[in-house]
Amino acid sequence: MRKLDRRDAITFVDVSDAVDPSCPINQSELLARFHAEEDGKVVSGAAAFAAMWRAIPLMRPLGLLARNRIVLGVLERLYLVFLRVRPRLQKLAR
Repeated sequence: MRKLDRRDAITFVDVSDAVDPSCPINQSELLARFHAEEDGKVVSGAAAFAAMWRAIPLMRPLGLLARNRIVLGVLERLYLVFLRVRPRLQKLAR
C-alpha cells in the first residue's frame, strides 16, 4: 500500500514498538487488528482497509464500494478468516 500511496496521504505507524500514551487504544488491540483513522474516527478491520483504500486514487472505487454495509460485512468476514491464518503466513514469510 505504501507504494500505491504516491501522494503520501496515509501516515503509517509501526505499533510494534512503544505506543504514544495518548493513544486511546492499547498496544495489544493495535497489534491484533488493523486500525485507521478517517475523518477523526478510528476504525478497525475491514473498515480500516476500506478507509485506507479511499485515500489511494487507484483503490478508491473499492473503498467507496465498502461503504455499503453488506459489502463491508463480507469484507469483515474475510478479514476474520485472514486473522486466523495470519500466524501461519507469518511463519512462512520468515
